[in-house]
Amino acid sequence: MPPTDETRLKRARLRAWRRGFREADLILGPFADRQLSGMGGVALGQFERLLEENDHHVYAWIVGTAPAPAEFDNEVMAALRASVGAELRTAE
Repeated sequence: MPPTDETRLKRARLRAWRRGFREADLILGPFADRQLSGMGGVALGQFERLLEENDHHVYAWIVGTAPAPAEFDNEVMAALRASVGAELRTAE
């Protein structure tokens, strides 16, 4: 039986906070806390697929030190980049 939406949200939130690479935790965890409950099925699927990737790659794609592959250059990546940009502007 496929997981329920609630199970998917809980699993994604946990995986976002427990990456094993602290910098990724600090970006993906708060993002998940703020955004997951409002995500539709397509965006949630994009986020879940992103969580399957290497932490260092994901981090580089988000902060812009490496280009994101086409399959990850989507609305979730744009929201993550905007989130990081907003955090940096607030810290100044």
